[in-house]
Amino acid sequence: MELSTVEQHPWAKMFPTRLPVWWCRTGESKSHPDLEGVTGKTVILRFEKKFGRIEKIAAKLFRAPKELRRPLLDKNSVLWELCNGKRTFEEICQHMSETYHEEVSPVVHRTQAGLQVFINLNVLRLVSDSTSVNWNTKPGHIPPNQQLDDVTFEVDLEVRNGD
Repeated sequence: MELSTVEQHPWAKMFPTRLPVWWCRTGESKSHPDLEGVTGKTVILRFEKKFGRIEKIAAKLFRAPKELRRPLLDKNSVLWELCNGKRTFEEICQHMSETYHEEVSPVVHRTQAGLQVFINLNVLRLVSDSTSVNWNTKPGHIPPNQQLDDVTFEVDLEVRNGD
């Protein structure tokens, strides 16, 4: 299937790349492209919560969790897995279109919107050269600026080719 507008898109030749964030896969595989590093499992992102002085007291008093877990929906999980820094925006749009057909139509707009959410969360960056990626994008890696406890839920931390 030809995606008529993706070649003219300003992001067409950019490489969406995950930034250092703890993430994993969990659950059963759902629809996904047959590519290395793409499983169709639910992706979970984990973030350390940063509390101010008063918030820290309230959190301790109410035994608030020290981290935020953000499970992604099916299509966003696949989108996350596709963003390994080795595929262009154009390729990602093609894979999303071939996998989900009309469900992601118009695919260029919907894919950009999904990536923009990741960019706004500061977990993804667009790079113009895939060889410039010198940070860890693999699952189960705790970024240097975060303090996360060991995992207490069932996850798939296996690093696959294509991660």
